[in-house]
Amino acid sequence: MSVEKTPQEAEAVSEFVERFASELAEAGMQMMPARIFSCLMAEDSGVLTSAELSERLHVSPAAVSGAIGYLARVGLVSREREPGSRRDRYRVRNNAWFESMTQRDELMLRWIRVLNEGVDTIGGGTPAGRRLAESSEFFEFLMNELAGVLARWRALQSERAARTP
Repeated sequence: MSVEKTPQEAEAVSEFVERFASELAEAGMQMMPARIFSCLMAEDSGVLTSAELSERLHVSPAAVSGAIGYLARVGLVSREREPGSRRDRYRVRNNAWFESMTQRDELMLRWIRVLNEGVDTIGGGTPAGRRLAESSEFFEFLMNELAGVLARWRALQSERAARTP
């Protein structure tokens, strides 16, 4: 559990949550998932219940539920049972960004497959076909590069962990 915050500290955290959520929304995430993700990131334990999220963000439990569904699908948050209770609690993973990026391979593979089907359907010699082929090639390139980036990140994290007492 986290240490009780003063009203000023709680207000500062709330302002951070809204600023970070705005940045995530500007990058394309819907606002409610962005707010919930930001709130979980700012929580020491990284875990909150639906009621706690509703109270902190002044939103309905239904809004929390819908946003959690999205965040779980993209791998940023996991849902777990509160021990001895029927209530769910939601956990942001410490390595949420890494896990989310590793799940992108499956998504990009599906896009590549569909884009290649589009090239076959439309014809590779047409302007649209060339555009689809270039998109497919881009995602293949991105997948290959992302694999290397993620491997380097994992190595860096292992080095840091080895240096930390």
